Amino acid sequence: MNNRLFLALYALAVSGAYLLSLPFILIFSFQKKYKESLPARFFLWKNRPLPENSIWFHACSFGETRALMPILEAFSKKHPEEKIVFTSTTNTGHAEAKKISSVARYLPFEPLLWFWTKQQKVLVVMEAELWYLLFYAAKRKGARTLLVNARISDRSYPKYRRFSWFYRHLFRHVDAVFAQSATDKERLEALGAHNVSVVGNIKLAATARTTREYRKPEGLVVTAASTHDGEEKPIIDAFLEFKKHHPEAKLLIVPRHPERFEKVADMAERIASDKGVGFSRWSVEKSLKDDIVLIDAMGELVNFYAISDIVILGGAFVPAGGHNPVEVLPFGCKLVSGRHIFNQRAIFSQMEGAIFCDADAIAQALEEAIGAPVLHLEKSLSIDPILKEIEHVV
Repeated sequence: MNNRLFLALYALAVSGAYLLSLPFILIFSFQKKYKESLPARFFLWKNRPLPENSIWFHACSFGETRALMPILEAFSKKHPEEKIVFTSTTNTGHAEAKKISSVARYLPFEPLLWFWTKQQKVLVVMEAELWYLLFYAAKRKGARTLLVNARISDRSYPKYRRFSWFYRHLFRHVDAVFAQSATDKERLEALGAHNVSVVGNIKLAATARTTREYRKPEGLVVTAASTHDGEEKPIIDAFLEFKKHHPEAKLLIVPRHPERFEKVADMAERIASDKGVGFSRWSVEKSLKDDIVLIDAMGELVNFYAISDIVILGGAFVPAGGHNPVEVLPFGCKLVSGRHIFNQRAIFSQMEGAIFCDADAIAQALEEAIGAPVLHLEKSLSIDPILKEIEHVV
């Protein structure tokens, strides 16, 4: 299929999907969670086009947006006269983008990009935001188009291959791709990407920064971070077994989703009462004096990493894919993880020191962690190749 025919058919398909979905989108727009993002993305409500001739960055989530910070900071330092603009597709990504740039917008749904997109110097897209009309419209308006931190996981690769005909058309409008690993490079090239370089995972270049300082309590501090349903119980049980040999140890539990705070609090308080140990909620006591403390507050995880000795990283003792361990790196912590890390395998492959175990072996892993090395990078990472590619247009 030639490019013009594919473009016409694709534009017709997404436009049809857009029109059919409008009634449902309108209904969801009244929900608190979507009252800002959906009107902006699908109706362009308070969503003006980006200023022309800017350096345009696009990412989806909070983590992906924050991961672009080292590139933005390094580029802005060398080229302070250049205007940085940002788009995102999620509420959390948009909130973080507003902290980074004075010009932050929600990315409109694809059919609206025809007339919303203005001429830009370069478009830098993060990871898997592979919107065909985003690249096409930006390229057609004269932008140099880059895909950075690109990856294709073992789990998702078969799905990508089934739609390889689509990605061959998309990658015709991408000037350069920066992959996380050699395996990602091979997979991307098999899908039609060209000019692919391996630079590693740029999330490893970001340095987590605390927003508050807390006094570290006496004894070992174990932080169970970003836990999911089904993980807190075995973690608490393992900690109580561990505490028999380390009576001064404390456990901080930080659930991934705030809507689970109450459920986790009820369970942890019940177990603590049965076992005769202290339990408290951070939101109530603002204290770390008890044996088990539920950190039921948002935006505090990095602050507690800073006073932790061992981090148990959740999302991997159940098949959720794991979570990004990068924020643990600056604080000299030991790290224990489950084995379900299929979404984070590329990141873990560039680190050393992590201890992997099943949920029923967490207590032994905590003992092992005491004498283990701290989590650290296998080798340093440079974002210079990406910066040089952006600088081609300034």
